[in-house]
Amino acid sequence: MAKPESDDEILQLAIDKEVEAYNFYLALANRVADQHIREAFEDLAKEELEHKAMLELEVMKTGKTITVEQNPARPERSYIVSNDPSPLDMDYKDMLMLGMEKEEAAFRTYVNLAASVNNEKSREVLLALAEEEVKHKLRFQTEYDILLKKR
Repeated sequence: MAKPESDDEILQLAIDKEVEAYNFYLALANRVADQHIREAFEDLAKEELEHKAMLELEVMKTGKTITVEQNPARPERSYIVSNDPSPLDMDYKDMLMLGMEKEEAAFRTYVNLAASVNNEKSREVLLALAEEEVKHKLRFQTEYDILLKKR
């Protein structure tokens, strides 16, 4: 996708990223047997939907309507990207590392988008979402650190 130029394009890109993150966390949740871990990934997926709703509200404040697109389901492989030759065989540690990388990328995306948006309220929302993504990364980092101490 080309670099977004208008505030509308920036907000739409952010919405698309939240939908992608939602699907990513659901894909991870579907890959773990442990109920506690699965629920943690499902909770993160729900949070990404809340972020999407915040962004959609910003779009609606501009007087535009949100259309619900019926996107065909993408295969799990399109949400789980890894250098590992068999990403479907990732263990929990690998999932945590991937989550940290994804949240770091999301944080940087929101900071960059915030710098490009003209509307001050939209900028505040994007920066708040950047902060949320940092919190997600810290959750992964904490869980990763706990996992390493157990070994």
